[in-house]
Amino acid sequence: MVLLWQNTKNMMNFMTLITFLLFIMPSISYSQYLGNNILLTNRKIFPKQEPISSYAVVFDAGSTGSRVHVYHFDQNLNLLHVGKDVEFYNKTTPGLSAYADNPEEAAKSLIPLLEQAESVVPEDQRSKTPIRLGATAGLRLLNGDASEKILQSVRDLFSNRSTFNVQPDAVSIIDGTQEGCYLWVTVNYALGNLGKKFTKTVGVMDVGGGSVQMAYAVSKYTAKNAPKVADGEDPYIKKLVLKGKPYDLYVHSYLHFGREASRAEIMKVTRSSPNPCLLAGFDGTYTYAGEEFKAKAPASGANFNGCKKIIRKALKLNYPCPYQNCTFGGIWNGGGGNGQKHLFASSSFFYLPEDVGMVDPKTPNFKIRPVDLVSEAKKACALNFEDAKSTYPFLAKKNIASYVCMDLIYQYVLLVDGFGLDPLQEITSGKEIEYQDAVLEAAWPLGNAVEAISSLPKFERMMYFV
Repeated sequence: MVLLWQNTKNMMNFMTLITFLLFIMPSISYSQYLGNNILLTNRKIFPKQEPISSYAVVFDAGSTGSRVHVYHFDQNLNLLHVGKDVEFYNKTTPGLSAYADNPEEAAKSLIPLLEQAESVVPEDQRSKTPIRLGATAGLRLLNGDASEKILQSVRDLFSNRSTFNVQPDAVSIIDGTQEGCYLWVTVNYALGNLGKKFTKTVGVMDVGGGSVQMAYAVSKYTAKNAPKVADGEDPYIKKLVLKGKPYDLYVHSYLHFGREASRAEIMKVTRSSPNPCLLAGFDGTYTYAGEEFKAKAPASGANFNGCKKIIRKALKLNYPCPYQNCTFGGIWNGGGGNGQKHLFASSSFFYLPEDVGMVDPKTPNFKIRPVDLVSEAKKACALNFEDAKSTYPFLAKKNIASYVCMDLIYQYVLLVDGFGLDPLQEITSGKEIEYQDAVLEAAWPLGNAVEAISSLPKFERMMYFV
């Protein structure tokens, strides 16, 4: 009986083993047949999931030129490489506003950039890749319906010639506050500050061709007590959520006070009289946005203090301030605070010091104090026009050496008298920001691209406005 019982037990164990092998064999053979595309987990078969990523194409249609940026994001909105870099970037001149009388030619000027962007994005990803164009101060300043005609031509170009995903709102004029917000997102994204306390973020300033932007994060108390603005005007506070954390941004855009536009405002103060911001020996005309201004230097040449006085008038520093604190022209300054403690200044805040040789053009960013501009301005203002051309060959090449004294003093007055910064405050000024093992251009399109990708299915909703 004992022997019979042991044989029966052995037979049952053997049958159990056979049953188990028969159960798993289909899975094993199926797994071998499909190779590495199948995972066997707890006897269940799952297809291996491919990493999700998306490209974004953003055109920056500025007043002096058009630029294209191509970014590549993973599912968590971390930047992936595009070739050796983390963005593809190129530009063309002039800007769209130069084609005010010929909107079709304005759109055609973008074709080389569009073709370059398409060559960067893999063919199977193009139909899913969002494309956007944001026009800034150059188009904002055009008269009548000229800007809308240009935008419509660009929409037609994107719809008819592009293989990208063109949404109904893909082409538009972005207002100055949007531009400031997007730049703030760009800089703080690159620095890894998003999701942190507002006190740990960096404020931004940007001098474009037509306008100046200031943006920084403020406390909830400051945001709640911010002045109300008249109907139709941009509010001082923009609310947005980044990495799940709400932020209140003070942001304001000063139209007419970009690098090129400010010269026109400064010329308006002296009208046809000699302007002390111009170098000895210069007598000509300055043209901006289709309007001509007499540009003649005094016989004695430029004068630092005299020019400073003219610029202060152009900035309307004595304009009545209806709030506790103003910048210039009666604009609320946002109250200052920790969000403005550290500042990153871009565009002409970098290019002007670069143009006059204050910084190595190969450096992506550098530290500067407003007072550093004073010493360079005094040196420049003492020159006559001919000497300035040899001293500043890069400015001479662009035919703007005559304005070097004016531009340097303007930036100093803007920072110290306009924005109320300490002349000794250290500011980071840059055209690029280090990101991982590469650099990113310090410009608003990355912030715009983050918003575009955040709205796609299956991607982290990193950014949205409230």
